Amino acid sequence: MSGPLSGITVLEVAMYGFVPSAGAVLADWGADVIKVEHAVTGDPQRGLRRVGPFVVEGEPNPNVEHANRGKRSIGIDMSVAAGRELILQLAEGADVFLTSFLPQARVKFGIDVDDIRAVNPDIVYARGSALGPRGGEADRGGYDMTAFWCRGGIAATLTPPGMDGIVAPPGPAFGDTISGTNLAGGIAAALLQRERTGATSVVDVSLLGSGIWALGHTVALSAQQQQPMVAPAPGAHGAPTNPLSGLYATADGRYLSLVMLQPAKFWAEVCRHLDRPELAEDARFADAASIAENTAAAVAVLRAVIAERTLAEWSERLATLSGPWAPVQDSLQLLTDGQVRANEYVVAAGELELAASPVQFDATAPQLQPGPEFAAQTEEILLELGLDWDRITALKIAGAVA
Repeated sequence: MSGPLSGITVLEVAMYGFVPSAGAVLADWGADVIKVEHAVTGDPQRGLRRVGPFVVEGEPNPNVEHANRGKRSIGIDMSVAAGRELILQLAEGADVFLTSFLPQARVKFGIDVDDIRAVNPDIVYARGSALGPRGGEADRGGYDMTAFWCRGGIAATLTPPGMDGIVAPPGPAFGDTISGTNLAGGIAAALLQRERTGATSVVDVSLLGSGIWALGHTVALSAQQQQPMVAPAPGAHGAPTNPLSGLYATADGRYLSLVMLQPAKFWAEVCRHLDRPELAEDARFADAASIAENTAAAVAVLRAVIAERTLAEWSERLATLSGPWAPVQDSLQLLTDGQVRANEYVVAAGELELAASPVQFDATAPQLQPGPEFAAQTEEILLELGLDWDRITALKIAGAVA
């Protein structure tokens, strides 16, 4: 696949969603990503068939494809000496070693930084972890729900006071995908540094750090104000002094999101688009101070007006509104969004449609390939290493490869 990372080889020794999603982004950018899976069981993610209301039967499995598109899969058992030797042989020719294994497992299987650098001093070594590479809990594992969503402050910040439990993530691997994109960006920066200076890096990204980064503005405010951000009550308008920043229900039970941070600038234009031009002359809304003082009254008027038409009708009427607004869409509705399609933010990858990674080069979406079947390229990759068929057969008999 062409792209800015064409010619870069990534050896991925990882499982589940987080670190493999970094490999998926690198593959989108043109890298040759070799996914190492256990020779018998494969990536445990392949067994994930039930998520919330969804039950996936047969192949392809979207739970696998999202984080593994465009890769090649080789099945290796690293508990076998010959399997560990193959990992080192593959690392010799790689530009990046990408792993989700915990420190003790990396030592056990001989794939820690020093092990890999011993055969390839120029390799970029990239690690994804739950809680970061330092501190008393560096050896602990975790998932996006625990490290990103809960410990990273997002769940508590989104949960309104008085609610039983917490607001759940919007879907599977939410924090994994965000964190994986962060890791891919770090790898790209390390590759640039290597090209410019010859120096290699160990790149670290954690779910915890990514969650805190995603909440960064709120963290800065909390640190300065010494208090947590408190979620508004469900159904609240949102901005107590700005009627043009909040949610409004339409006649068909959908919602419009208005975010015009300078209400006085947009008030008259909004009134014209809502077919209520007389509100632009209302003294209560004459300037920013008046609008702020009379926000409750303005919200009541806007709610009544917007509730008279459907989302489709408002989308047509507001198409020429210069202030920022958007329809509130779910994960199915966004698939028919014209702007999503125009920019190819969702694209075909074999039989499935997948979200494209968000970076585009030269206004071109990545050309996605489907994810590999388990161990499908084992023999192909071994032949590229220079092994002959007798050696490959012997490795299979020994259980070192699938």
